Amino acid sequence: MKEGIHPKTYRKVVFKDMSNDYMFMCHSTVDTKETIKWEDGSEYPLYKLDISHKSHPFFTGQNMFIDTAGRIDKFKKRYAKK
Repeated sequence: MKEGIHPKTYRKVVFKDMSNDYMFMCHSTVDTKETIKWEDGSEYPLYKLDISHKSHPFFTGQNMFIDTAGRIDKFKKRYAKK
């Protein structure tokens, strides 16, 4: 491997799907501000996801719409006058 091209912040990170509270851990360099206690009792950085393979319609086979940011309400308010 080439020296000096790989990030130094490569560590285990817990990813949490906010639509169904599914969590998994893998190595990543993603920047996080929160931490969480994992099943092994250790503290790991936490990164929150809007959607993962446990909630995505392609993987689940179900049509499920998740409106986490209130986008539908914003759209309706903006275009209700027209």
